[in-house]
Amino acid sequence: MRPEILNPLFAALTDLKGVGAQLAKPLARLGLERVVDVLFHLPTGLVQRHPVDRLDDAQPGQQIIVTLTAQDYRSGRSPRAPFGVDAFDASGDHVRLVYFGRTSGLAKKLFPLGEPRQVSGRLDTYGEMRQIVHPDHVSEPDSDAAIATSEAVYPLTEGLTNARLTQLVEIALERRPELAEWIDGPLLTSRNWPTWREALTRAHASPHDAAAHDRLAYDEIFASQVALMLIREGLRKRKGRAVAGDGRLIDALRLPFGLTGAQELVGREIAADMGRETPMLRMLQGDVGSGKTLVALRAMLAAVEAGTQAALLAPTEILARQHFATLQAMLAGLPVNIAILTGRDKGRVRESTLMGLADGSIDILVGTHAIFQDAVTYRDLALVVVDEQHRFGVAQRLMLTQKAARPPHLLVMTATPIPRTLQLANHGEMDVSRIDEMPPGRTPVDTRVVSVDRLDEVVGGLERHLETGAQAYWVCPLVAESEMSELAAAEGRAALLRERLGADRVGLVHGRMKGPDKDDVMARFQAGEIGVLVATTVIEVGVDVPAASLMIVEHADRFGLAQLHQLRGRVGRGAAKSVCLLLRSQNLSETARERLALMRETNDGFVIAEKDLELRGGGELLGLKQSGDADYGLASAEQLVRLLPVAHDDARLFVERDGGMDGARGEAVRHCLYLFERDAAVPLLRSG
Repeated sequence: MRPEILNPLFAALTDLKGVGAQLAKPLARLGLERVVDVLFHLPTGLVQRHPVDRLDDAQPGQQIIVTLTAQDYRSGRSPRAPFGVDAFDASGDHVRLVYFGRTSGLAKKLFPLGEPRQVSGRLDTYGEMRQIVHPDHVSEPDSDAAIATSEAVYPLTEGLTNARLTQLVEIALERRPELAEWIDGPLLTSRNWPTWREALTRAHASPHDAAAHDRLAYDEIFASQVALMLIREGLRKRKGRAVAGDGRLIDALRLPFGLTGAQELVGREIAADMGRETPMLRMLQGDVGSGKTLVALRAMLAAVEAGTQAALLAPTEILARQHFATLQAMLAGLPVNIAILTGRDKGRVRESTLMGLADGSIDILVGTHAIFQDAVTYRDLALVVVDEQHRFGVAQRLMLTQKAARPPHLLVMTATPIPRTLQLANHGEMDVSRIDEMPPGRTPVDTRVVSVDRLDEVVGGLERHLETGAQAYWVCPLVAESEMSELAAAEGRAALLRERLGADRVGLVHGRMKGPDKDDVMARFQAGEIGVLVATTVIEVGVDVPAASLMIVEHADRFGLAQLHQLRGRVGRGAAKSVCLLLRSQNLSETARERLALMRETNDGFVIAEKDLELRGGGELLGLKQSGDADYGLASAEQLVRLLPVAHDDARLFVERDGGMDGARGEAVRHCLYLFERDAAVPLLRSG
């Protein structure tokens, strides 16, 4: 239960006086639905106003506060024309106050003729005349509502004014409770940070108060780190069961290649974890094509050898069906029953699968999130493998682990190499294994950067490539043409290529297609019936077509490094030499130039991930917004990089030295967890 002291902050904004359905709509567009949302909606700018007695004392372009008296109204020739109010300062200097958009009634109400008003706004000139367009504040000179010389500027949307949002912020600030300090005392002192309450006051007063903003960012990061630490600690305390196979199925695997040293090493780490009663919680990082699926299969076979079941969770229908086909081929001839379950499976097929899971006749289940729905029960689930785990949050991962009578072992895999900072941010509760060695026969992909001006040459080269019997991908960033964008759309590009290469040689997949249609195109491409697959980034992860040895990425400068690396990983899976062509725009930013240069220089995903983090700087971090739980609203990317290691260490001190939730800091930290809504994982953990 949320601590009662925080309830005023979690009240709906519509419970506040003056916030009706009309105002609620623009607030909701900004994600502001509760008082706490407004509290954490910090300003991005600051308006400084200069009080002047005479207009002659101000410069054009300045934000000013001045007392004016309206003398006349100026209506336009049509109702749509701007409405003007001719006003004068104390010395008789003239300025016209201009209102657009049928607001004459408002202007007349604000400026009764002959009555002085205190006015603030930007002073400009129009020809020889001074003017203020839409003054931002108008009040009576002796009123209590004095116009502030300094005002914070908030992110807004249509239908919401800065003044109205500022009023809501004031209400939110008034509702702040007095909370005990959750940051470790020496750390707070060394950083010279204000208290939580003071930090909010200062952050709303100025976006330039570094100490206040760092304090709030730290609180948010710290809450996430504590949540992950508590999950890890709780998992260590929960009693699972040791799962050890006898090797008969693993030894029977007939593969055309042996394991790399890195695969053997991580295999031993996983086997050691599964052999303990403490449930495994391990992340397997491996670059595209490094052989993670084989390592996961061996772990699943160990579970089957021990008389238990295993499940593999994939983020998309395409990827789930591909995993199923790959594992079926690897398991050919072995006495292992493998099945698939996705949201599309209905009727008798679904019923049969559910029965097989319940009675234990199905050993390994592959599927999408459908595999942890309420109707799905397992006879004895001992191992859960999650592929492309950055698509799933902590809560989703734990939902699947609750499908077992005792906590199963959990292995999560990612082909996105993760820098240490992000690993701590999203996956601090996990042990980590890395496959940093590629299997023999994987030829590095030759990456080239080509100007989009040479599109005709590229299409000609693609035509020659297809004539050899090879296949290719062509990736576009959009599904359909947009009036706001010059980017080539997948649909438009597919039409052009069909015209040049023949309609039957070009397939198209994108995220808006229905599952069966998408699967049909992918199946035809995998079977070699389609020569070139035009796609959006729906093919970024997992799709495996060994005959595809050419990847063309249009407007590559618009993609992030991690995405480009994932896309490049779709080729180079067969014996043929593979090429990745990155088509760039004419005008490149310095960052885009660096990205493309790095893609040319290295195939090492870990190098690329670290550089991606560095280049993105203040932008959105790789994986952060995809993780489901680690959604940072206050902490910028720069603050994450700088403050996360500190928060990680403080969270560890809290759990290991200070007694965790039962210690002296426990109550204060509990408030922090609920305040930043990082509490969801803890009940999940306890009920699991």
